[in-house]
Amino acid sequence: MAQDLRKMFESNREEAAQRIKLKAGHEKRFMERLEREIPAKKKASMRFWLQLAASVAILLSLGIYVMIGTGNTDGPIKTTVVNKEPIEEKGNGISLGDLSPDLKKVENYYVANINLALSKLEVSPENKVLVDSFMDQLSSLDVEYKNLNKELNTIGPNDQTINALIKNLQLRLQLLQKLKTKLNELKPSKNEQIKTNAI
Repeated sequence: MAQDLRKMFESNREEAAQRIKLKAGHEKRFMERLEREIPAKKKASMRFWLQLAASVAILLSLGIYVMIGTGNTDGPIKTTVVNKEPIEEKGNGISLGDLSPDLKKVENYYVANINLALSKLEVSPENKVLVDSFMDQLSSLDVEYKNLNKELNTIGPNDQTINALIKNLQLRLQLLQKLKTKLNELKPSKNEQIKTNAI
């Protein structure tokens, strides 16, 4: 029963080749018929037009995005900087994130959300006074955060200081969310004024 399978398949292949003989010119007729049914030129030209259409669509969408993204600006708007002091090196002491991985996650979460909220602020000449008042409050919270960090380094880590640092970060984020809400409230009132002026 133990036969060599290779020998068995080779013998079957040779027998099948002897039994099945194609008519003369079969392959040539098959290729001609295939060419009639599916010409090679149509495939290539169709692919070319699809690629061209996709390229044009991409260019148009990029152009529209750039045009909408730039928008109309009346001139340069002075940006408000919250922290004007240079960032201190980490080597000077420990910070909230240095105490434990969980506190580092909390600090990174709040700092990332604060930076995101700051980057999304739309400052215009109409709302600059409001934004500046909120930025002053953020600056005072930043000074308080630095003082708490100094306290953390001098006294050492304790629950009160750690909670105060986290609360400070929460207050900053809440303050930015409140500013965003105020700015959104100003937008509809401008649209209403434009409508009443048009009437």
